[in-house]
Amino acid sequence: MKTSLFAIAAGLAAVPAGVMAQQAASVPVVAASAETQATDGSGADGAVVVADPADASRSLILAGAESAGIDVFDLAGKRLGTHKVGNIRALDLRADAAPGGGPLLAALDGKDNAPKLFRVMAGGAPAPLALTGIAPGMTVAGLCFSRSHRDDTLYLFLVGDKGEIEQWGLSSEASGAMNGRIARRWSLGSEIGYCAADDRGSVYFSQEAVGVWRFAAEPEAEIAPEIVDIVRLGHITEEAKGVGIAADGRLLVSDASANRLNIYDPLDGYAYLGSVALAAGTDQVEDGGSVTVAGPVVLVADDDNSPEEPNFKIAGWQAILAAAGLPERPAVPAPETMPLARPTVETVPVETGGDAADDPAIWINPADPAQSVVIGTQKQSGLYVYDLEGKVIQFLPDGRMNNVDLRSGFRLGGRDVTLVTASNRTTKGISIYVLDPATRKLTDVADGLQDTGFKDPYGLCMYRSAKTKKTYVFVNQSDGKMRQWELIATPAGKVRAKLVRDLPFETQVEGCVADDETGMLYTGEEDVGIWREGAEPRGGPARTTLAKVADNPALKDDMEGIGLYAMADGKGYLVVSSQGNDSYAVFRREGDNAYVGSFRIGADMAAGIDGVSETDGLDVTSMAAGPAFPHGLMVAQDGRNVSPPENQNFKLVPWERVAKALGLEIGQ
Repeated sequence: MKTSLFAIAAGLAAVPAGVMAQQAASVPVVAASAETQATDGSGADGAVVVADPADASRSLILAGAESAGIDVFDLAGKRLGTHKVGNIRALDLRADAAPGGGPLLAALDGKDNAPKLFRVMAGGAPAPLALTGIAPGMTVAGLCFSRSHRDDTLYLFLVGDKGEIEQWGLSSEASGAMNGRIARRWSLGSEIGYCAADDRGSVYFSQEAVGVWRFAAEPEAEIAPEIVDIVRLGHITEEAKGVGIAADGRLLVSDASANRLNIYDPLDGYAYLGSVALAAGTDQVEDGGSVTVAGPVVLVADDDNSPEEPNFKIAGWQAILAAAGLPERPAVPAPETMPLARPTVETVPVETGGDAADDPAIWINPADPAQSVVIGTQKQSGLYVYDLEGKVIQFLPDGRMNNVDLRSGFRLGGRDVTLVTASNRTTKGISIYVLDPATRKLTDVADGLQDTGFKDPYGLCMYRSAKTKKTYVFVNQSDGKMRQWELIATPAGKVRAKLVRDLPFETQVEGCVADDETGMLYTGEEDVGIWREGAEPRGGPARTTLAKVADNPALKDDMEGIGLYAMADGKGYLVVSSQGNDSYAVFRREGDNAYVGSFRIGADMAAGIDGVSETDGLDVTSMAAGPAFPHGLMVAQDGRNVSPPENQNFKLVPWERVAKALGLEIGQ
C-alpha cells in the first residue's frame, strides 16, 4: 500500500475535539417496520433479500442462523422455513449470477471455515452448488460479493479474524459447478468482521477495532486505502461492525457499542451525515451486527435481542433517511464502461517481482506462422523469447532491457536476417541480435558496445525505409531526448549503429512505432499525447500533434506503448496504451489518424486468465499467427498480473476480439 493505515490514524488523532465522536444519547430512533421471529439457531448474523420482480411484497429474507443454517422469512418477519446447510453467519447475494441464471447466494460456514454457494430456488430454498478451487488461508470471519463493472466478472471477498483479505474470481464450469481462482491478498492487521461491495468499483471493510475502509474492488487496481471513519477518533465509539450500501451510494455502518447506525456519503468525501437508532417497539437494537441495505429494505442483525432469542430488525431506508433529516436521492448510476477484448494466452511470468516486464515485439514465422514468437523485455535483467502458448523458449540475461523491436530483411553476412534491437539500461547502449527462424532463438551480433550517449536509454522502435531499404533504430530517454541511428552491417558479420539525427521532445517520451510503408514515426510524450513526423532522417513531414491527453477524455496519462496494425492500401490502426485508465486508444492509420475508440482487456476467469492493467509496452500485427490468431494479434504487458498474484507477464489477444469490441476491420 502506498498509504500507511497507521499514518492515517495518526493524522486523525489531531482532529479537533469539536468533530470527534458524538455520543449515542442524542440520536433519533427509527421504528422498525417489522422484526423476524427468533432464528432457529444459536445466533443471527448476515441476511439478504431475494427480490420478487413480479410483486415486491412477496420478496423473501434469507438469514444466517448460525447453528441452524439458513432461515427464510417473509418481509413481515414470519419464518417460512429453515435449511440446515452448515453453521452459517454471513451471507451475500447477486441476482442472475448462478450458473444458467437465477440468484446466487454465498454463505460462510463457520464449522468448515469455508464459503458455500447456493442457487436460490422457489420459496427461498438454497440448493447447494459445487465450489472448487477456494482454500482460505485464514480463519474466515465474513464475506461479500463484488461484480466487476469493467468485465462483469464475479468476485468473492473473504475477510479474516486477523485482518486478512482474499479476493477470489468465480467462473462457471460445464458441469454446473463454480470454480474460484485467487485474484489478490492483503491484510489490515486486525479482525475484519464485515464487508460490502457496490458493484460500481468500491468495496468496504469494517475493521472492528480500527474503523471502516474503502478499497477499489477491481483486482487490477492498486491496493490503496481510503478512510471512511476511525474508531474513537471519528464518529465510531468503540466497535465498527456491519456495513451496508444503499442504491443512492450512501453507507450505513453499525456503531455497535453505541447501539446506533451511522450514515456516510462516499460521494462527498465519506462525510458523516448523522446517526439513528433502530427499535421494534421498546426493543432497541443493541450491539448491532450485520447491516444489509437491499433496495428500500434495511436488515440489521440483533444478536443481543434480550430477553428474546437473536433476530433481525426490518426497516425502510426512507424511514432512516427521514429520521436523520436527510433527503432522498436517485440511485447512483453504474460507471461508464468500455468495450472489452479478452486474452486467450498469457506468458510465463518474468523471474523477478516489482516493475519488471515492459515491452513486447511480435515475429511472424513466414514458413510456419504457428511457430511465431513474442520477444519481451525484462527491464531488471534481460530478454525473453516466448512461443504462442506463452512458454519460454529463451532467456538472455544481458542487462536491463527496456524496449524491444524487430525488422526483417536486413542483409548480414550474405543473407537476409531478422534483426532485433533493445534499449539496454545496464550498458547504456543498443543491444542487437539476429533471430534464427529454425531455433527461434536470439544471437548477439552487436559490433561491440553500441553506446547511445544517454544516461538512461528508455524507449526504442525500429524503421525500415521503403525508399532506401536502410534500417534504423530510434532510442529515447526520460528527459525527452530522442535520437535516430542507422544500422550498418560490418564485413565481420556484426552490426553497428551510426547516429543520423537528434529529435528531442519537451518532456518524457518512451513508446514509439514507425510505419515502414508511409514513412511516419509516432511517439508518445507520456503526459502530453501522441506526435507524428517523418521517420526518414532527412526530409519528410514535420512534427504535428496526433492526439493530446487534454483534448480527449478517453486518454489518461501516461501515454505508453504504441503498436501498428497495418492493412492493405495504407489502411489499419494505431493502438496506444492509455495507462492511467487501463485502456487502449485506437486511431486510424490513414488520413489524419482519426480517433476510433478505446477498449480494455478484461479477465477470462473460465480460461484462468486475468485482465490487463497499467500496460507499459504493446505490439500488434495484422499477419496471421497460426490457427489461434488467424487475423493477427495484440500483445500487451500486464502491470498487475493477478489471479493468481504473480510477477508481471504479457497477455495475447486475437485481433478479431479487438475488432469486434470496436467494430474495426480485420486484415487478411
